[in-house]
Amino acid sequence: MELRGNEVVLRPVAEGDTAILDRIVREPEVAAWWSPPDDYEGALAVVHDGEVIGLVQYAEENDPEFRRAGIDIFLTARRHGRGLGADTVRTLARWLVTERGHHRLTIDPAAANSAAIRCYGKVGFRPVGVLRAYWRNHRTGVWEDGLLMDLLADELT
Repeated sequence: MELRGNEVVLRPVAEGDTAILDRIVREPEVAAWWSPPDDYEGALAVVHDGEVIGLVQYAEENDPEFRRAGIDIFLTARRHGRGLGADTVRTLARWLVTERGHHRLTIDPAAANSAAIRCYGKVGFRPVGVLRAYWRNHRTGVWEDGLLMDLLADELT
């Protein structure tokens, strides 16, 4: 599978990507929100101008009564603020809606991650509510709030 956005290409993580992604997830700006994953199985590498710049992944709920998909993403700090995050999320969201048939998508950034929240808003995600003590900060051990955001298929920008 390879998905093409306006600026990014999303493709399965290859063996050679692991060291790059391990470096990115340890950057202070990324590590503030992400703990290093055990593996990158099932995730997609985010590629821009031939360079792996991050990772995006999705999870699907396939129960017909609750069918939806969730998205998670991180990009190297060197590429923050250039619209590449929004392009990545939009590209994956379009695929989840058109090819996988989801009518609703969710994303759940840390409530304090204002840059991520702005990025997801550009794609059409809307705040639904605060998830109190939602995620454990791996650096401090403190439980922190998350912001649940969702997007209905017909709201995708």
